[in-house]
Amino acid sequence: MSVLDVEGLSVRYRSRTVVSDVSFAVGRKETLGLVGESGSGKSTIALAIAGLAPVRTGSIRISGSESTGRSRSARIARRNVQMIFQDPFSALDPKMPIGESIAEATRATGRRWTAQDRRRRVADLLEQVHLDPDRAGSLPSQLSGGQRQRVTIARALAGEPEIIIADEVTSALDVSVQSTVLNLLRELQERLGISLLFISHNLAVVRYMSDEVLVMREGRIVESGETETLLSAPRQQYTRQLLSAVPVLGQRMSFEEDLSA
Repeated sequence: MSVLDVEGLSVRYRSRTVVSDVSFAVGRKETLGLVGESGSGKSTIALAIAGLAPVRTGSIRISGSESTGRSRSARIARRNVQMIFQDPFSALDPKMPIGESIAEATRATGRRWTAQDRRRRVADLLEQVHLDPDRAGSLPSQLSGGQRQRVTIARALAGEPEIIIADEVTSALDVSVQSTVLNLLRELQERLGISLLFISHNLAVVRYMSDEVLVMREGRIVESGETETLLSAPRQQYTRQLLSAVPVLGQRMSFEEDLSA
């Protein structure tokens, strides 16, 4: 069974349809890349899955349970999804220590935590993203961009999701630390068995991260397939244009790169 099943999804804001009849599935422990130029509807799909955009028609099922609407069962289903956003600074409360931000996210599990259990969980999550647990009292402004993005990853993990939506998670970072974040996501996926919906306009990054790819244009899927097959021989001119617009990342990235960035 897939972790995420989207069928016939359409999203409409006022008089404008921004996503039209989109269908796809994400399997367990798999990464699906969602690519397209700015305004193609990628982030709108992510918001719809998270319950933050108005679904006009279609179905979104998370681990087999319908997640659209405001019912209690839909809210419970959406607990299995967490998002990592593009800008790690604006995604964090600048006045809240990072440990508190992560601890707050544990409420998404629906479990009751003692204060001591919550502190232990925060320390464990910081270690999982290669940050010193002693940094729990730090404010976001005291961290680098790469460190802040690792905090947002820890916060996403705090909700114990089955799938994480990573929306342009490296585009706001220096090139020197982008691979650190990508490698961390791959490490966590392998160790925790989570699924990823990886959204980017950069096909080189998607090629490195994804098992399969969907290409979006003007709110519709125009091409899809296994990553290497599709990107090695794209059928659509639009996909070929996207490929020609980005640099090629190295085929090998190592966790031995500087995780203090």
